[in-house]
Amino acid sequence: MGTINQFSHLTAKERDSLSFPAKVVKERGLLVGDVLDFGCGFGKDVEALKASGFEVFGYDKHYFPSYPQRKFDTILCFYVLNVLLPEEQALVLMEVSNLLKPGGKAYFAVRRDIVYEGYRTHKIHQKPTYQCKVTLPYRSILKNESCEIYEYQHFNVLRRESSDDCVFCNLSTSAELIAESATAVAFFDRFPVNPGHALIIPKRHCSDYFELSFREQSACIFMVNFVKTIIQRQFNPSGFNIGINNGKAAGQTVMHCHIHLIPRYPNDVGNPEGGVRGVIPARKGY
Repeated sequence: MGTINQFSHLTAKERDSLSFPAKVVKERGLLVGDVLDFGCGFGKDVEALKASGFEVFGYDKHYFPSYPQRKFDTILCFYVLNVLLPEEQALVLMEVSNLLKPGGKAYFAVRRDIVYEGYRTHKIHQKPTYQCKVTLPYRSILKNESCEIYEYQHFNVLRRESSDDCVFCNLSTSAELIAESATAVAFFDRFPVNPGHALIIPKRHCSDYFELSFREQSACIFMVNFVKTIIQRQFNPSGFNIGINNGKAAGQTVMHCHIHLIPRYPNDVGNPEGGVRGVIPARKGY
């Protein structure tokens, strides 16, 4: 990752009781099945919820660094995004989406009382700590002067009001989602060229990659990198082809921009030399 806030963990607080967002989701009966507290800090919410009989796993990059090796029905992510830079925020959204079971729900709590954004010297630790305002494109279930709680579900679970018949805008609930951010989503191809073949798309309907905003293009490419690590771990390919069919002359058949991430394996073709130059077979060699 390019830019990180190396002292973000210093904002973790010692508490004697459940955090306000944890109380809200608990009282509303939203803690279903196996629960993950992603970015749990010192783990007080995990401890208190376990004492109440919930099955809860805590993960924090700095304090509980054992990364989850399974998926969860409910994921909590409280006051994490406000202390992260944009790249780190996107990574957290992708990680949470990847760890969430199909049909599961995640709850993100963000602060609404931040007056000054940017770096400040922490009063206790005397280190430069960062805070920023965060707005997410998810359903808000509570908002007051100090806090907002969002409910997240996978892109292909939510029903969107749309007359568009685009198969990517209305992604099937049977599609196996890999990761999602505020701007992009990745899933396994329904007709894979090779095992692990994935598609990365912008959420906004747009057929032409070159008409995407820089933010949308960046979100898609950032997601390609994230999805590659997942495919590498799950399928262990020897290489990858990355490609975009942009326009009918280039072979585009679904008119919603999508990036193919195709794992490659030894001997999956007779002669792989030339790679993507093979889109025009007679000109593959040079």
